Amino acid sequence: MKMEELVREIERLKEERNAIIMAHNYQLPEIQDIADFLGDSLELARKAVNVDADVIVFVGVDFMAETAKILNPEKTVLLPTRRATCAMANMLKVEHILKAKEQYPDAPVVLYVNTTAETKAYADVTVTSANAVRIVEKLDSDVIIFGPDKNLASYVAKMTGKKVIPVPEYGHCYVHRQFTLEDVERARKLYPNAKLMVHPECEPEVQERADIIVSTGGMIRRAPEHDEWVVFTEREMVYRLQRLYPDIKFHPAKEDAICIGMKAITLNHIYESLRDMKYEVEVPEDIAEKARRAIERMLEMS
Repeated sequence: MKMEELVREIERLKEERNAIIMAHNYQLPEIQDIADFLGDSLELARKAVNVDADVIVFVGVDFMAETAKILNPEKTVLLPTRRATCAMANMLKVEHILKAKEQYPDAPVVLYVNTTAETKAYADVTVTSANAVRIVEKLDSDVIIFGPDKNLASYVAKMTGKKVIPVPEYGHCYVHRQFTLEDVERARKLYPNAKLMVHPECEPEVQERADIIVSTGGMIRRAPEHDEWVVFTEREMVYRLQRLYPDIKFHPAKEDAICIGMKAITLNHIYESLRDMKYEVEVPEDIAEKARRAIERMLEMS
């Protein structure tokens, strides 16, 4: 089926199923073009609370679809392929949290939304890269258990002055981890008039040389501050920014900064998911109830 026909069929099925397509900023350009709503993790979580549809087709990785289901237990949430997983989310296990709590029993557990539903059930509050600093600042504790991204944990510690215990100690996003000081130096030489926008999942030494450190939603908000940027995050964010601001120049810091989990989903997967109503996301109610409290607390504190 040609792309134009595929898009028409997706639109037809959307209407037939009363469905909405929600997609993350890292999705393929052709998917961004057909999405009803595009955003970062925080924006998608906020939108999921007020979705006016019977079916949510979540075009992101599995933990995002789980979050949508937790916030919409009565709706059908579809993940177009089971291969859309997040390696970092799977690094954090319940045992890591319990071990940290033994050592720091009074410390609140703050979990990145990039976690499984099972681990979210042990969180006092969840955060995204957009609101992590603000939420940790509001918590009445100088010691925080934070997982799973060690680089975001380091950034939060630096910005808040609090003791942040990373769980696990090795948690990271492989896409953001690959950015190096050499990439910073190359960007400065190639684009001398550009500023560098860097995601807080990047290594601390890369963050230190950034002009701004922001989530993908923050990149969108702050892009108008300058006329040329080098973007240190997943490659497809450049497409999103360029669509929004055609008069501003955006350059990917690395052409091969690709999230395999995000790229696992294609238009054909979305079409088949809507046609066959697969793959439905389910979260056990006992886990969902506990995780929901942590997510809703985040939304209240944001």
